[in-house]
Amino acid sequence: MSRGARAGSGPEKASPTGPTRHPVLALLVIAAAELMVVLDATIVNIALPSIQSGLKVSGGNLAWVVNAYAVTFGGLMLLGGRAGDLFGRRRVFRFGIALFVLASLLGGLAPNAGLLIAARVLQGMGAAVAAPTALALIATNFPEGMERNRAMGTYAAMAGVGSTVGLIAGGVLTEYLDWRWVLLVNIPIGIGVLAGTTVLGEADPAHGKLDVQGAAAGTAGLLSLVYAITRGGQEGWTDSLTLTCFATAAVLLTLFLLRQSRIEHPMLPLRVLQDRNRAGTYAALLLVGLGMFATFYFLTLYMQHVLEYSALRTGLAYLPFSAGIGLMAGIGSKLVVELPPRLLAAPGLVVAMAGMLWLSTLTPHSPYAGALMPAMFVTAVGLGCAFVPLTLGAVRGVDTSDSGSASGLLNTAQQTGGALGLAILATLSTSVADNRLPHADETYFAGLRMHDAALVIRAQEAMTHGYSRAFIGAALAFATAALIVAVVIDAGKQDPSDSGAAH
Repeated sequence: MSRGARAGSGPEKASPTGPTRHPVLALLVIAAAELMVVLDATIVNIALPSIQSGLKVSGGNLAWVVNAYAVTFGGLMLLGGRAGDLFGRRRVFRFGIALFVLASLLGGLAPNAGLLIAARVLQGMGAAVAAPTALALIATNFPEGMERNRAMGTYAAMAGVGSTVGLIAGGVLTEYLDWRWVLLVNIPIGIGVLAGTTVLGEADPAHGKLDVQGAAAGTAGLLSLVYAITRGGQEGWTDSLTLTCFATAAVLLTLFLLRQSRIEHPMLPLRVLQDRNRAGTYAALLLVGLGMFATFYFLTLYMQHVLEYSALRTGLAYLPFSAGIGLMAGIGSKLVVELPPRLLAAPGLVVAMAGMLWLSTLTPHSPYAGALMPAMFVTAVGLGCAFVPLTLGAVRGVDTSDSGSASGLLNTAQQTGGALGLAILATLSTSVADNRLPHADETYFAGLRMHDAALVIRAQEAMTHGYSRAFIGAALAFATAALIVAVVIDAGKQDPSDSGAAH
């Protein structure tokens, strides 16, 4: 891999170019940005009941408070990564963070559901620009080898821990302040990140132009697919609009791939996927996102609706998950120079699968300490073990001019998997629960309003049954990812003395 540094190739500039002169501060800025954009995928989950009552959001629209962010984030990620390659990663990174902060302000002040969802779309756009350029800035600011591995380990930890931190922060802010603070809290963090970007080094921009038409086709195709899956579960798979959306998604996504293979300056250079190790890594990351995002969603519903935890208690209950991912991401950043990626990632995903199968045995009366906590910790340890080798594998051996696109595809895989996973597994969970008790979730809220304890208990049992099947679905996703890693990825261990020659 070519070094992000190209110092010496031109006159010295006033701002740092190539490897940063302040590596600790640079890593802090990049990690804070990644933490902020990742946690926003989950921070609103715990606040959803408060948002629903505060803005009178319908049940159907409530899911889009989450999915509007995930779909836009995933769908525009490649465009954001390519923009960083073409216009300068630090400049584009600043634009993404500024847009994210502005959208957080608009969302926090939103007077109705429509404006809140629109603000979440803008947040997703800002995140889609900031996240891939943050990862590419690691390649620019840290030379390949141990220094970059440590930076990647920190980045991977933020990517993994961010989702859990979002759930904890969402509980604290919702409990003690107001749901609006789950969005407004991004403002001081984002301003701090913007102030810190002066320490980041910069690589020379690549040549080419943005493929806006391709981005529109890809994002619209993904949006149509997610909507089709969601609507199919609600209105039936033979519903005319459901079938139309599936057909539209197929056409748009096919057009996107065809366009990327034919234009001179593609948003997704297909050469990035020609390496079997990177292709396998992206496939595995999509499946990891599918299982992980859905896990947070269903565990949150289980704890609040079945175990009847408060928002704060629900957030704190995720601490073992955060600890497990953080612990293993730190260990993994050291082991990647000792072991090939598949010997870390594949066993880790098998452990994560075992944790999900454990979660699938939960009942309405399962104890936290004896069942929920250890199952979450096992799942997190497995995922934490897989994150670092998969993150490194996504950009390993990529030419510097393509590193933004490669890192964008990494985040696209995770966010797209998350959006699809939530749509698919929510449909599965609802169907299973409704087979046991028609309209189980509506019956649950009706029982609460009527103070009918027996009806509430019946609904909780049905919903738990649905959640358990969703956990099995997530376990299958992790198992498939482990198989892909074991069979497809054959890269050797990371060489700490690698000087950056292209592999």
